[in-house]
Amino acid sequence: MAKVIEPSSTEERLDLRQMTDARVSLGRHGAGLPTRAQLSFLLDHARAREAVWTSVDRTALTDRLNRLGLSAVEVDSMASDRSIYVRRPDLGRLLEAASADRLKQAGAGKGYDVAIVVADGLSSSAVDLNAVPLIEAFVPKLSTLNLSAAPIVLANQARVALGDPVGEVLGAKLTIVLVGERPGLSAADSLGAYITYGPKQGNPDSGRNCVSNIREGGLPIREAAEIISKLIGDMMKTRVSGVALKSAVAKLPSSQV
Repeated sequence: MAKVIEPSSTEERLDLRQMTDARVSLGRHGAGLPTRAQLSFLLDHARAREAVWTSVDRTALTDRLNRLGLSAVEVDSMASDRSIYVRRPDLGRLLEAASADRLKQAGAGKGYDVAIVVADGLSSSAVDLNAVPLIEAFVPKLSTLNLSAAPIVLANQARVALGDPVGEVLGAKLTIVLVGERPGLSAADSLGAYITYGPKQGNPDSGRNCVSNIREGGLPIREAAEIISKLIGDMMKTRVSGVALKSAVAKLPSSQV
């Protein structure tokens, strides 16, 4: 029988808990958990469910983007409601026809370098809290890279791969999909940034680069913006994204690295 080693002091338990958001050193009350630990679990479970099932307020997002001087276009996936979206991930990757027409009007002949897509994904909380601050932090870096950006696309009932048809319709060279990541019991507000060079319907996930866990208590906004900016710069130089990016960058002349 495995021997259970208990921490020797309260101080050691506190040190371990400060090192991780995981549920460790919770204590016990008889055969169960202490009341505080049980209530904390129930609260985090409720936050995770709320993040999945609550809709993103796209009107509020548009207003916040407009205050930054950025325009926005709203689109929908083929998943008509949240219940279908959760059960049919494939439909969340497909662009609804009327939305494609709307994007064609917004991007006709513009030749954008970058398309930014804000997708609700599986956490509205992540989008509400982190999407606009992240956009505010990294959009100015696009000017530094001499890259043009399409109007921000606000995508409803959207999975990561919806960025492919969106970028294809807009004629963008590269897409950045900011999406609410699947919530856990330690974080319900984690935002992911998925970056793809050459967006087109049917791109494999291996062709994307991901910057994840963007949130307070995770990867800070400004640090995420720096990482995204560096990835974009490398992709524009190599015309490659995903698992092949690292080797492609290694082959660049030293003057371009």
